[in-house]
Amino acid sequence: MAEVDFAIVGAGALGSIIGAHLARAGHSVLMLVRERRAQQIAQHGLRIKGLVEFSQPVPTLTQAGRLTGAAALIIATKTYATEAIVASLRGAEIGVAFSVQNGMMKDDLLAAAFGRGRVLGSLADLSGEMLADGEVLFTRNVNLFVGELDGSDSARVRDLATMIDAAGVHTRADPDILGLEWSKFAAWAAMMALSVTTRALTWKYLLDPATALVVVGVIREVGTLATTLGVRLSDRAVLPVASICRGSDQDAIALLAKYGLQMKSGAPLHRMSTLQDLEAGRPLEVEETLGYAVRKAAELRLSLPLLDCFYNLVAGIDRIRA
Repeated sequence: MAEVDFAIVGAGALGSIIGAHLARAGHSVLMLVRERRAQQIAQHGLRIKGLVEFSQPVPTLTQAGRLTGAAALIIATKTYATEAIVASLRGAEIGVAFSVQNGMMKDDLLAAAFGRGRVLGSLADLSGEMLADGEVLFTRNVNLFVGELDGSDSARVRDLATMIDAAGVHTRADPDILGLEWSKFAAWAAMMALSVTTRALTWKYLLDPATALVVVGVIREVGTLATTLGVRLSDRAVLPVASICRGSDQDAIALLAKYGLQMKSGAPLHRMSTLQDLEAGRPLEVEETLGYAVRKAAELRLSLPLLDCFYNLVAGIDRIRA
């Protein structure tokens, strides 16, 4: 298979949104997908609606091991599939690789496969939902962040961010990528846990004072883990995590209420991807996200009881349902 500008693993909501925009902008894009999704794309292209509406033909590959090279590799599949997929791509010539997945384990897996120097940090403050017919509903286009894991500024990151941004997916290069990744993970872990246990639209548990206090507690525990690892938290990734961690309970609940009101007015039907997976009967991302944080905390001998509780609860829900 000839080298392409972008090889994107996974054509779920985020992979489809990024791939469709890049292909529409004239870049050579190859989607690495399962057979059923490949058939949908062959028949209808990548179909996007919501913030924008278009259909874009994109070539697909169903055997990841056949990829020989790509200037940029983007991992956009579910976290539990990462290790096997990355192993199958070890023979490909990859310029840079980054993942828009949830959690922090993703960077370690990519670095083990391609070398840390070829891996960028990334986080997606974007939202979309894969519909039953294969169309993707694009609901939020805030920011896709990319950056060097060592905190340096580089031309390759700036060029990559400019390219994706010009294609229509809001993207920024940021040297503080680890702080942003951990801050997003703290927010995601808390909202993921509440979405599975309440099964509510996102804004509802952010506006309720009782559930908001639980969100605050989980954010603070993941924030403690990040700080112990030497990471400086940020207010610029999804939620104002740094302020939530250092303020009073009431101040933190007020910050969540402000964000909840924004969600209620701007994205009232937003549901966490984990809730979408739960309702669709798909496996949940547990071990590579909450489990990874719990194991890291155990290594550091940190006591994070809320995180432990939700890890066991969500993992149990996933097993019982299956």
